Amino acid sequence: MSDPTYTPPRVWKWDQANGGAFANINRPIAGPTHDKALQVGKHPLQLYSLATPNGVKVTVMLEELLEKGHKDAEYDAWLINIQNGDQFGSGFVEVNPNSKIPALMDHSVTPPRRVFESGNILLYLAEKFGEFLPTDPGKRTEALSWLFWQMGSAPLLGGGFGHFYAYAPEKYEYPINRYTMEIKRQLDVLDRQLAENDYIAGDEYTIADMAIWPWYGA
Repeated sequence: MSDPTYTPPRVWKWDQANGGAFANINRPIAGPTHDKALQVGKHPLQLYSLATPNGVKVTVMLEELLEKGHKDAEYDAWLINIQNGDQFGSGFVEVNPNSKIPALMDHSVTPPRRVFESGNILLYLAEKFGEFLPTDPGKRTEALSWLFWQMGSAPLLGGGFGHFYAYAPEKYEYPINRYTMEIKRQLDVLDRQLAENDYIAGDEYTIADMAIWPWYGA
């Protein structure tokens, strides 16, 4: 149950000692906390990431492109340890001002191009290499609908259910019930769609599958 004595403040103030997982790196302001240049390898694509569900999406895409024989999809992968605050280094913030993994630098173009937000990286690579996104307008729209369904749903799964169920310093019935109910509903959406289709957007394997599987496949 929630604390009946708590009244939300009219003006919220940052309590740095709020507890819970990731409390040491959570903050209400953007920008870098320290100077740290990003490493750059020898391949056209430089991936700065971690094996979270969002990070896995892009790694799957790059490996699928290599499996299809796209040599220009060779990449160097650099670990960004979000528990240590690597995402707030100056070099990473230049690639993604939102300080979230994954982030990608494409050095095959001049000047090198930054790409951030996992769904956008999938879309960028699909269009760059002409793979995993149908060209038929109807099928393309369906695939993108499911891609953005995942982007909109994941915060409820991770930031809502995951946070209150696993990471919050205190357990309260109301938020756990609310987010568990919503995640059950999302899984039912997927069950109903996949009951009638080989892949999430129809009969083709697309970036929508790559986006959804790391989050809901677990």
